[in-house]
Amino acid sequence: MSKQCYRFFGGLLTAQENWLNKMSEKGYRLVRTGKLLYEFEECKPNQVRYCVEFIGQKSKDHAQDYSNFLEDMGYKVFYKNINLNYSVGKVRWRPWAEKGGRIAANSTTFNRELLIVEKENDGKPFQLHTSYADKGEYYSNLRNPWLSILLMFTVFAIVNRSIIMGTLALISLFPVITYQMQVTKSKHEAKTKEW
Repeated sequence: MSKQCYRFFGGLLTAQENWLNKMSEKGYRLVRTGKLLYEFEECKPNQVRYCVEFIGQKSKDHAQDYSNFLEDMGYKVFYKNINLNYSVGKVRWRPWAEKGGRIAANSTTFNRELLIVEKENDGKPFQLHTSYADKGEYYSNLRNPWLSILLMFTVFAIVNRSIIMGTLALISLFPVITYQMQVTKSKHEAKTKEW
């Protein structure tokens, strides 16, 4: 028996990951995703575990190589959108992305910014990034889009003398600070614990 749920998490990766793991605890395994759709089939409770990873900075080829690597490791992978955009022919410029991923279109990584990674539950913690240096790089990739948004809103607020834009800049400052703290912590731990 399958179950369909409609949810939108946007950039709240931890909330999405926690929800998927709670669905697994209830005995549901992900089989398909859509813009808002999560389709599940019944399984044993806690049979699988999930991680949600942001890959919006990767080029199409690099994202596909990473997905294939995870599948070769025995994981099941689902692509997921981070935004709601139902138009056709969209193109986005991502100045914070790697060289081949700066222009995102429907044929590349647009609306495929997240990977939901599933593994069989073996009782061990499920982490895709195990080294501190790798964690630091991952948190940098999460911070950079927010940093671009912060800079954009700040410039608009100054040029237009807009309180609304200034408020949006302040709001976007919180994820920048949060992820920067993770980057700093990971770099510090890489220096002290991986030597």
